[in-house]
This record gives sequence, structure tokens and C-alpha cells, in this order.
Amino acid sequence: MKQIPNIFTLLNLLFGCMAIVAVLQNGIIINVTADGQELLDIPERIWMASLFIGIAAVVDFLDGFVARLFKATSEMGKQLDSLADVVSFGVAPGMIIYQFLRLGFANDPAGVEISMLWLLPAFILPCAAAWRLARFNLDASQSYYFKGMPVPAVGLLVASLPMIYFYAAEQWLVDLLLNKWFLYGLVLLLSGLMVSTLPLMAMKFKDYSVKNNLPRYLLILVAVMAVVLLKWLAVPVIILAYVVLSLLFKNKIA
Repeated sequence: MKQIPNIFTLLNLLFGCMAIVAVLQNGIIINVTADGQELLDIPERIWMASLFIGIAAVVDFLDGFVARLFKATSEMGKQLDSLADVVSFGVAPGMIIYQFLRLGFANDPAGVEISMLWLLPAFILPCAAAWRLARFNLDASQSYYFKGMPVPAVGLLVASLPMIYFYAAEQWLVDLLLNKWFLYGLVLLLSGLMVSTLPLMAMKFKDYSVKNNLPRYLLILVAVMAVVLLKWLAVPVIILAYVVLSLLFKNKIA
């Protein structure tokens, strides 16, 4: 029984590895139009990486639930969970950013031959995730709130980008996701949030009163409305609402 939560954690790692494989199998497609114009794109199979990261997030939630259910929490489980999270929500999302940067540069003149140095900032994300998780393991005070952005939240936000890209109805969204400066800014913002000590709420309820859980209930309301109205764009909107509500109600989240 004590090893059941660790099995879930290893499944988290497995799906993270599968997400990385899905990203690596997708190069840049070059299509030629009738007038000879080259059109560059990312194959739609990259959405599999988003799927695997999403499944890893579900499994990551379940391993904690199962550990509490069987009263099988352990120091090894805690360390193993962080190691799996680095891969699933750090390295795999970093690879997604890497591919979007490649495509963004490839759409520029002579961009296909860009130096890899311009792509390396994508890996600031997994480095920040590793730092965040190591600090979390050494801090026993983060039970009902977090210091800095939780790594799975960052992973899910980045995992939503391929889905937004392929299903966006507005061209400006596609152009934004292919803008290298936007991608650099996103990496720096998310990495900065992870390594920061900003108090951000955990979705754990001491009780279910509105008074003690107002920001959590507001976040759930925003999440439901965003999913209904915005579809895949709801993910970054929910993450943004999570940060804003945490800071607005920082005295109520601990």
C-alpha cells in the first residue's frame, strides 16, 4: 500500500517523458503554395504533448490524494514527486517553447539557419522549475499557500499554447504565439513567478465557508466561465486570475 502513491508519481514521470517524445517528433513542415510561396508550420501532432502534460497533471493530483487516503506520505515520495514534476511540468513545457521559438524564427528571412543560442532561453523554464521544487522540498510552511508559482500551473499554461495555436479563431493569437519577443517575455515572466516568494493560494480548504475561502470560490467561478466562453484560451486566463486573486486576497490564503 505504501508504494501505491509512488506508482502514480512514476506515471506522472512517464507521461512527462511521452510529452517530450511527442514534441521531438515534430519538426517544422514546409508547404509550397501554387505561386511558389513557402508556408512554415508545426505539425498538429504536437497537441499530443499537451495531452500528455494534462494527463500528468491529473496523475500528479491523484498521487497526493492517494497518499493521504492510504496515509502513505513519505519523504521519498515527496522527493520523487518533485523529480517527476521537473520533467512533466518543466522540461516538457520548455521543449514546447523551444519548438514555438524555432517556428517563430523560421518565419523570418534566413530564420531557418538561426543560431541555437537564440533558442536556449526556452530552457530557463525547466531550470526555474527545478529551483522552485527544490526550495519547496526544504520549506515545510507551504501547506495552504505557496511561495511562488506552482510548477504544475506553469506546465499547464505552456501546454495550452499548442491547443490555442491550432484552434484560435483570431489571427492575432497565432501571430502572438509565433512572436519570439512574446515567447522570451513569457519564459522570463513564468520563470520569475516560479522562483519568486509571492504568496499564492493552494486549492486546499480548511473548511468550506465563503468567508475563509472567498478567493478560491472566485477562482472556481472564473474558471467555469472562462472554459465556457474561451475554450483553450481559458487556461492562461485562469492562471492569470489565480495570480491576481492570490495577491488581492493574500491575507486570506494562508
